[in-house]
Parts: sequence; structure tokens; C-alpha cells
Amino acid sequence: MDTEIDCLFCKIIAGTIPSTRVYEDDVVVGFRDIAPVAPTHVLIVPRRHIIDACTLELDDQPELIAMFLAAKTIARQEGIAVNGYRLTFNVGEDAGNSVAHLHLHLLGGRFLAWPPG
Repeated sequence: MDTEIDCLFCKIIAGTIPSTRVYEDDVVVGFRDIAPVAPTHVLIVPRRHIIDACTLELDDQPELIAMFLAAKTIARQEGIAVNGYRLTFNVGEDAGNSVAHLHLHLLGGRFLAWPPG
């Protein structure tokens, strides 16, 4: 089975599964998490299917840069850039990663304790 065809986030990117998009450009899409853990919880995903951070290669630099620049833009749009926000990549089952498509969590809008847990 082709991973991209079966990928939840690829389907969201293609528009076959609805989402609440807050950002998109030619490289990445940002949409609200359906189970938010903070007032602002946005997932930023590359349009091109990349499995996770462990599979990244040098050729994936444009996607990574676009993800971080999108996070900065979304944080400003959401009004959380001044007080702060957290960016997180979850890798693997023990980290709670449930979708095999690289995604960056943008969390903010409240105090975020450390360590996360």
C-alpha cells in the first residue's frame, strides 16, 4: 500500500479530509489540531510526504525551513509571538507520534510547563 495514499495528513493536504487551515504556501500547510492541548495548537506539515524527523535528508531542508517560517507567521497571526510558544516534533510511538507524516506542533496561548509530560 502506498504510504502517501493512506496518510491522514496527505489527505488533509489534498482536501479530501476537512481541516481548519490557518496557513498554507507552496511547501507547507498549517491547520488546527483536532484534539488541542493548548488554546493555540496548530500542526504544520510539508506538502511532500516525509515520514518523520528520523527519515530527514539534506534534500529536505526547504521543507524544514518553510515549517519554521510558517510557525513564526502563525504565531504572529494567533497573537502568541510576544508571550511565547512551543514548537515540537514527536518522533516514534513513545513520544506520542500517531501519524507517519512529518509535522511540527505549534503550541501557545497559555503557560506551558516544563518538562512536558
